[in-house]
Amino acid sequence: MKLETISTDKAPAAIGPYSQAIKFGNMLFCSGQIPLDPATGEIVPGDITAQATRVMDNISAVLTAAGAGFDNVIKTTVYLVDMGDFAAVNDVYDRCFQSHKPARSTVAVKALPRGVLLEIEVIAAL
Repeated sequence: MKLETISTDKAPAAIGPYSQAIKFGNMLFCSGQIPLDPATGEIVPGDITAQATRVMDNISAVLTAAGAGFDNVIKTTVYLVDMGDFAAVNDVYDRCFQSHKPARSTVAVKALPRGVLLEIEVIAAL
């Protein structure tokens, strides 16, 4: 099996030496998404709900580019600068994962790239 790079202009371009996602066999490993607008490359304005919504939209775009969707996600990792934002992020997250609930870890971190409030990465089965 070979590695296949997944890329879409519907999600932000990588801001470093990494890919949006890598497909290996029937597995998809998505890099963490932060709340960047794919059209401008800028952080979306607003609170944690606005940032979480943009992150989930970016994840959706990467999944779609690989021929998948949220129902294919088997594991997520959520990185939060403030665990006080957990409930608000959970509300946005739950709208994407309605009938299917993947395994998840949530980690508090000191800081994230570009000063954003959260980052989420996913692993999906294709």
